[in-house]
Amino acid sequence: MPQTADDMDAVAVRAWCSLALEALGRERAAIDAINVYPVADGDTGTNLYLTVESANQAVEAVFAAHETGSTTPLTADAVRAMAHGALIGARGNSGTILAQLLRGTAQVLAVGHDADHLRRALATAADAARQAVAHPVEGTVLTVAAEAAEAAARTAADATAAEVAQAAYEGARAALAATPGQLAVLGRAGVVDAGGRGLVTVLGALVEAVCGRAPAAGPVLPAPALPVPDDCAAAGPADGPAFEVIYLLEATDEAVDRLRARLDPLGDSLVVVGGDGLWNVHVHVDDAGAAVEAGVEAGRPYRIRITHFGADRVHPHVEPVQRAVVVVVPGDGLRGLCKEAGATTVLARPGEPPASGELVDAIRRAHAREVVLLPNDAELRHTAAAAAEQARAEGVRVALVPTRAAVQGLAALAVHEPGRSFDEDVVAMTAAAGATRYAELAVAERQSWTMAGICQAGDVLGLIDGDVAVIGGDVPHTARTVLDRMLAAGGELVTLVLGEDVPDGLADELEEHVREGHLAVDTVVYRGGPRSAPLLIGVE
Repeated sequence: MPQTADDMDAVAVRAWCSLALEALGRERAAIDAINVYPVADGDTGTNLYLTVESANQAVEAVFAAHETGSTTPLTADAVRAMAHGALIGARGNSGTILAQLLRGTAQVLAVGHDADHLRRALATAADAARQAVAHPVEGTVLTVAAEAAEAAARTAADATAAEVAQAAYEGARAALAATPGQLAVLGRAGVVDAGGRGLVTVLGALVEAVCGRAPAAGPVLPAPALPVPDDCAAAGPADGPAFEVIYLLEATDEAVDRLRARLDPLGDSLVVVGGDGLWNVHVHVDDAGAAVEAGVEAGRPYRIRITHFGADRVHPHVEPVQRAVVVVVPGDGLRGLCKEAGATTVLARPGEPPASGELVDAIRRAHAREVVLLPNDAELRHTAAAAAEQARAEGVRVALVPTRAAVQGLAALAVHEPGRSFDEDVVAMTAAAGATRYAELAVAERQSWTMAGICQAGDVLGLIDGDVAVIGGDVPHTARTVLDRMLAAGGELVTLVLGEDVPDGLADELEEHVREGHLAVDTVVYRGGPRSAPLLIGVE
């Protein structure tokens, strides 16, 4: 992460996307809680997170393509990838507008990326977003974006990119604080605009990307302590259109102009963003079929998503089961083991954690009314939470058990009991996971500072509960040391998951070590298979 930046180069753009995703992950639930406009469906934070997740993945793909060489991607490549990723991954009204804000930003930063171009990019973004909305309303994210751009425009001609970003952030925060006085539904609920708060979060990440530190100011007007009043859902399902329709569309500019005219009288919250032949269409309607037909007349619609506000939905062709478990696994061996236990699995490849969309797809594949989600990775907590929220919006009851390692997931799966109540099952699985300490052996790729001292490339690292606790020269010795440290605090069962390249003799050696040094402790051994770590350890 840069300490300071004179411009918005490709590295700064990458940092911005990553930091924005992390920040929206932290703020997602709070933003969802204040979502009362245009529909009080509590998903604005989730939709923004999913949109930025898609943008971040696109930028990371650009950098991955350059890893074989020594060059850094051009800024133009990075910002265009950001805009394209947001466009194809945009969710909901708020995500669609954010995608257009990022597209407007990219149009200018692709040409130049100094402070002046950043200033102009923010103005272009605000104008583009406003033009994309059929009927702009003040007191929303559009107002916040406009005020951010105006604040940036007032900075001195010789201002740095950091100063421009900071000014935009402060302008956005001031505008956000004023939104309850501009939009009656917000004032009655005592909240700020959810989309606007999301934009403030994204701009805060921009400040951190170019300054090297997060802005000091905290969030503006948190969620109300009391439930949102019923009359604050005036634009919601009871009085508004029944369906949200979103699709990507390949069409000409002229065809999209006709599409806007066709969709506008069908409903509300019409937002059409994009350009250069690819568009993202969002509208709330009562006749979802007519909205899709309008897209067919305009060009080629695909990735069509239709959500019935407030309605429970299951797969139309499969009789749903009552309950299922969806688990993220780090290797093919554990994948097979979990499948045998009846779980639906998602494979986590090294360096490629699953996106929220993959988790949602797995929840759908489970065809269950109730789903317990086991992410098995602390880094997936925001991704899993966003996936769970999206699945809930589709009518599935989802409980997220915050497992931080595969061995915790195995412990939870072992006590899963479909016959008891959902709440009791979740409590039992959560307790089993929480009672399991976890460790992992990994090989250091380079010299680095750790909690256990300095390691060199090739050293075997023993990580206990996520922190490096042991640095060793080989797997067997390091594994024994890690086991002894974990069992010093007690334990009844040791779980060993061996990687593909680890010989079977190691399991026998570690089992004997446990048997000799720790009475009344049982050991079970599984094979992790390809793509798994050299050794995973669980102690219950």
